[in-house]
Amino acid sequence: MKTIVLTVLNVGLVLLFIYLLRKRELLSYHHQGRWWLTWLAIGVITLMDEFTSIFYVPAEAYRFIGLSAIAFIAVTSLLIRIFTTRLTEIAEILEHHGLIGGGVYSFSYLVLGPMVSFVAVASIMVDYILTACISAVSAVANATSFYPLSPFTTMLLALGIIWAVAGLNILGIRENARFTFMIFIGAAIIMLNLLVSGFLALDQRALGQIFQSGATAVGQVQTGSWISGYGKFISHIAFCILAFSGVESVLQTAGLARNWQEIRRSYLFLGLTVGVVTPIVAALTLSAPIDFKAHEGDLVTYYASMLNGVPFGVAVAVLASFTLAMAINTAFVASSELMERVAHRYGFFWLIATNRRQSLYRIHILNATFFSGIILLTAGSQSLLADMYALGIVASFAINTGALIIYRYFVGTKDVKYYTSRLGTLVLWIILASSFIFLAYEKHYATMLWGTVTALLLLLGFLVARKRAPELKQIAQADSEMEMILYLAESEAPEIHLFFRRSEEPGLTADRRNEAYITFYSPRAGIPPKTAANHFRFPLTKISLYQRIVSLLKVVEYEFPDRKVLVHLGWPMSSWWDRMAVGVMVFNLMRLPRRFPNFEFDIRYRRPS
Repeated sequence: MKTIVLTVLNVGLVLLFIYLLRKRELLSYHHQGRWWLTWLAIGVITLMDEFTSIFYVPAEAYRFIGLSAIAFIAVTSLLIRIFTTRLTEIAEILEHHGLIGGGVYSFSYLVLGPMVSFVAVASIMVDYILTACISAVSAVANATSFYPLSPFTTMLLALGIIWAVAGLNILGIRENARFTFMIFIGAAIIMLNLLVSGFLALDQRALGQIFQSGATAVGQVQTGSWISGYGKFISHIAFCILAFSGVESVLQTAGLARNWQEIRRSYLFLGLTVGVVTPIVAALTLSAPIDFKAHEGDLVTYYASMLNGVPFGVAVAVLASFTLAMAINTAFVASSELMERVAHRYGFFWLIATNRRQSLYRIHILNATFFSGIILLTAGSQSLLADMYALGIVASFAINTGALIIYRYFVGTKDVKYYTSRLGTLVLWIILASSFIFLAYEKHYATMLWGTVTALLLLLGFLVARKRAPELKQIAQADSEMEMILYLAESEAPEIHLFFRRSEEPGLTADRRNEAYITFYSPRAGIPPKTAANHFRFPLTKISLYQRIVSLLKVVEYEFPDRKVLVHLGWPMSSWWDRMAVGVMVFNLMRLPRRFPNFEFDIRYRRPS
């Protein structure tokens, strides 16, 4: 029976992949002078990162929370799928603002400013560094599970894998995608054979262990106290979240895709593949009769040899080594996109020079050096690297969701088509922030690494931003308050009209000397175009919009004490539920007449021309 099922499965898989390989533009295509990756290519590159977690996370989770790891890995998988809908939402927002690629860095820069964005860079770079390091060490551990080597030889092999993957990236992204897809084909065939064999081998004992895991998980959370139960839930989620590392890499590599819809399809692909396979593999392996302490580094490999013999175990070990090497590849691809975005924003163009294959070869060499240094520093300890890794992942997740909440608060949902529940995003942020606090408290080495890298990048970012920040150019193009005053002074009309308008509102009325149209803009979003001679643009820096309006009106009040001043404010159209900031804004505007009793205020809706 087992032989027949596996034969049908493998024949079907071979026919499917032959059909896919015959399709043109399956992985990449040329459009408007450059090569783009398809959603499948981006999904496969990221899948290699998430997929590798199968080979070490079940054992890591079991080491900390026991049998309940089966249930909590499944719950964490669902939580991460919800999180990917927020990452899709962020992808469309970034595209709307012309910020392609950069992931958490670009979004935190847009919403929270340059200094917080460097915290995001630190967190995500810790992730990529440790992705490469832990994957290289685990790749060697799985490849040598049947032929043990000395620690020194293991470390040398790990360094060799890192530099080999660096060479693959220097060859170019198209060749990278093709090679990764070949590995994906092998991974799909071997892993589906493992899953089917595992299902056929399930017995009463294994099913009992799986059900016992669910009961144990519920019992651990139901402590009789909400605080204690929530603490248990958070701690267990934090220990399992490492299973889904790399999920942010799709957003990070958005610069390789034409639009955000490709990102959405990639996340759907990941949810239907590794999002389902990871909990199932964890359930099958952790319910099997295995000495988990003796096989912490090669749990899945040993389980495969139990199912189908040593040759199949060797095949899984080889697969583990290749896919773990491809996780290093994901770290190279995503980190190079991140560093390219930072270097481009701050003018370090020498760093982002490309070769004729459009490869950021200098960044790849720099990354390989960093990765090698961390392996030498930690002596290739997989458990130490895993502890450090989880904190950086959760930090980047929390920054993304927190920035999304703030963006929706101030902007609403009018500018995008795809958006999710703001209440759900808030709940997700609370869970992720709680997990970060727990891991920071429990994992001292991780906290030291993350804190050190963050502090260094903040210091470096502060020094660079003072002279190279792109906001300085946007601020330099702004109009001055005195220019507006001199313009209005040229008119002898008894009345002065001040129209406050948003940068995205359409054209102005006729150019009149006693009228001034005022726009406050964020230097991070860029200065809006000047649409008329009486259109004045002022940057918003450090102080709130309300305080900026007050300071401007004080200048007008001082310069024109004998003129009648009429202040015109636009009618807020956004729903209060959609953008609670509208309520705060209107509340502040209601205070203006008392501060300026000699002015007249008018809130009016003007029909667009």
